[in-house]
Amino acid sequence: MLFDLVAVAFWAMLPAYVPNNAAVLAGGGAPIDGGRTMGGRRLLGDGKTWRGTAVGTLAGVALALGLNALAPVVVRATTVSVPTFPLPAAFGLALGAMLGDIGASFLKRRTGRERGAPFPGIDQLDFVAGALACTALLDFAWFQATFTLPVLGVVVVLTPVLHVLTNGIAYVLGLKDEPY
Repeated sequence: MLFDLVAVAFWAMLPAYVPNNAAVLAGGGAPIDGGRTMGGRRLLGDGKTWRGTAVGTLAGVALALGLNALAPVVVRATTVSVPTFPLPAAFGLALGAMLGDIGASFLKRRTGRERGAPFPGIDQLDFVAGALACTALLDFAWFQATFTLPVLGVVVVLTPVLHVLTNGIAYVLGLKDEPY
């Protein structure tokens, strides 16, 4: 059933969807690149900080643990078999999302884009690629059981829609300087 597939995909990705938003709220502090440059451009820029990365990762892991507590209630109420998150998978999703975003920032700087400049496709799926790769490395059995091809397909379609929606909301609330 399509509803079940979308629900599982959304649930499984929630610990990866939240970290970058938490990082925006808690950001600031020392930039990861320490101001270093490569080819005359910053490696990452001021938007990628140690505090934001740590808070984002912790928020994603905490959310995964909270979802574990809610999973039995959700299963009983909806009959959708949502996954629970072993700690390595939760950590992989959260940290991987942050690393994917950091990697995209590096690519943006190398292609001459400034902080906040749009990078279509990369902006919407960078954290997904990082989250999935890191999770596969840390808990391959859970990754393989959870992210079947249909679930991955939904993630790839659903994520850009959610990205545009949440960034628009953050922009309206004054949390972001641009709506993308």
